[in-house]
Amino acid sequence: MTSGSPEQLTYLSGPVLVIGTGLLGASAALGLRALGLSVGLRDASPTAQRVAVDLGAGVAVPPGAAFAPELVIVATPPDVAAAVVSGALREFPQATVIDIASVKASILRALLADEALGETELSRYVGAHPMAGRERSGPVAARGELFYSAPWIVVPHAGSSAAAVRVAKAAGADLGASVTQMDAEEHDRSVALISHFPQVASSLLASRLLDAPGAALALAGNGLRDTTRIAASDPALWIQILSHNAPAIVPILHGLREDLDRLIGTLEAPEAAGAALDLAQLLSEGNQGQARIPGKHGAPPQSFATVGVIVDDKPGQIARLLSDIGEAGINIEDLRMEHSAGYQVGLVEIQVIPGRRDELEGTLSALNWKVVQ
Repeated sequence: MTSGSPEQLTYLSGPVLVIGTGLLGASAALGLRALGLSVGLRDASPTAQRVAVDLGAGVAVPPGAAFAPELVIVATPPDVAAAVVSGALREFPQATVIDIASVKASILRALLADEALGETELSRYVGAHPMAGRERSGPVAARGELFYSAPWIVVPHAGSSAAAVRVAKAAGADLGASVTQMDAEEHDRSVALISHFPQVASSLLASRLLDAPGAALALAGNGLRDTTRIAASDPALWIQILSHNAPAIVPILHGLREDLDRLIGTLEAPEAAGAALDLAQLLSEGNQGQARIPGKHGAPPQSFATVGVIVDDKPGQIARLLSDIGEAGINIEDLRMEHSAGYQVGLVEIQVIPGRRDELEGTLSALNWKVVQ
């Protein structure tokens, strides 16, 4: 198991009930089923539930069925999560109940204000948030390895029991995630900056393309694809996420507006005294912020050397290239590929530690790969 803290985490023994069989719920169910745990499924959508059952994620457990779960995972959208958690706490009086929505403070406030719940019920509730996902949604996009090595944030409240917190952490550990813990307000501020704000920025950027000429879009490369990739995410889900976490997102957007106003003012008079320096400062601040993003495996940021290789757009070319690099005993730190518009070739950019760049270029050149110097 993987953990973001030094404590020894326990494993689940099951059974587990997953309520909500979308991407995250079905993926969690598949991952736990792969470990041999008994998993029950429940969804307001009969179709989604049938698909998840057909995928082998578990068995259908209708309300009132004889089922005594150790853990209930609520994987519903944020706008109904609190109500579903409340119902599960009352239906399964021995179970720990967690929700895995991407906002935590608003759900916790709703539960604390729920007159149907007492301290005993609330002691069995722990928030959680797996920082994993895909642009595709629904059970057909689910995979049991979705959470592997991803952060699994456990968000207990003041009344959460130690036993419930252990179960919430065990779920993340069983799914191969990296388990960390923080409180609800800290969680929401953190994800507003590193997840929700990027989604807004990507969507706003992509919206500028609606009326773009086709000739301009034909020139698009990986820069545009990278910065608009998450704009393809499900709007219905993001409406809920942004609404629930608005208090944490708005201050970040105010900061962005200040930067945009500053940039617009500079570009409206690019030849004015100090304009070049202001542009340099803005871009440098971006460099510095990007450099703070943790590197591989969460290690401190590290600059890697890039080796470019032109490959033909034919089956097996990438596999052969990776095999040649592996046989040379050189570890790839990162990899990306960009296709050239109108040409049947692509540029593979391979990142390695700087001390091995020359060795890699020499090795690949000797094997007749087209290395871009």
